Amino acid sequence: MSANAQWFRSRNRTLSTRLVMAGGFVGALLVLTLSMVFSWPVKVTASAGDQAAENLKAAFAAPPGSCLNWAPDGSDMRQTPCETPHLFEVTGDVDIAAEYNASAPSPTDEAWREIAKKRCTDGAAAYLGGKLDPFGKYSVGALKPSNEQWRDGDRKFRCGLQRAAPSGKALVPTKNSAKNQNQSDVYDAGTCLALVDKNVGDPIECTKAHAYEIVGVIDLGETFKDGGFPLEEQQQTAMLDQCPKLAADYSGGLNLADKKLTLTWDTRKQESWDAGSKLAVCKVGAPLPDNSGLAPVTGSIKSAAAAVPPTPTTPGG
Repeated sequence: MSANAQWFRSRNRTLSTRLVMAGGFVGALLVLTLSMVFSWPVKVTASAGDQAAENLKAAFAAPPGSCLNWAPDGSDMRQTPCETPHLFEVTGDVDIAAEYNASAPSPTDEAWREIAKKRCTDGAAAYLGGKLDPFGKYSVGALKPSNEQWRDGDRKFRCGLQRAAPSGKALVPTKNSAKNQNQSDVYDAGTCLALVDKNVGDPIECTKAHAYEIVGVIDLGETFKDGGFPLEEQQQTAMLDQCPKLAADYSGGLNLADKKLTLTWDTRKQESWDAGSKLAVCKVGAPLPDNSGLAPVTGSIKSAAAAVPPTPTTPGG
């Protein structure tokens, strides 16, 4: 990431493998943090004809390549066509019965994370054709057996791919199979990301206070067509050359300085480049005068309505 874009960086995007665990509970699911471990819903024992129960049974048995979705409260987990919005794409099943016999207690949350890291990451990379961008939009996830399932002897957990929001506290729905997607961690132009404690949060309406607004996406692969990894300085030059035009086209020529806004951008790390992630975003935000983070911006620059609250002054200042 570029130095001038450093103040846009999410504090939750530092894990090298970006392994997260998520899942659904029948009735309710509060995704407090993706570093927590979540279970599948309890084993379905509802009577035949219960559509939610049938959906859950199908999801539980979904083979690799299947996509799963569930409601915001965690209910109604079901298998869905990957062409439709979904939260989880199954990459494989792992059985740990050889390590945990029928009387063994369920692993701790930390142990589950380590197990999934060891047993899911390589499989996810293979599922994607051998390349998994450690800084890309897809995270390796896992759904572990519920306590009831564990007591009944179920020792399988499902590995999968999902997209975590910048805050690390929610999942972002994706469309189409991850196998066919560019892994660059970018959002479309027009997306605004919330401001949380002077840092980057999750996608939000641009009419609400936000950290920055995406104004364009650049394919650095088109700029550096020889395929070799461009140095940071080269990427900076390319983004500096292209982002101002995209911002001007997007905003209708708005003078950002008049609005106390700053244009910045991302660059790509070599690990991402080698995995084929060559897209980078141009974005607009407002760094605080002391460079301690970001100021809230309300309104889209596309409508020239973006505004930054005035900087507070000290008494007598």
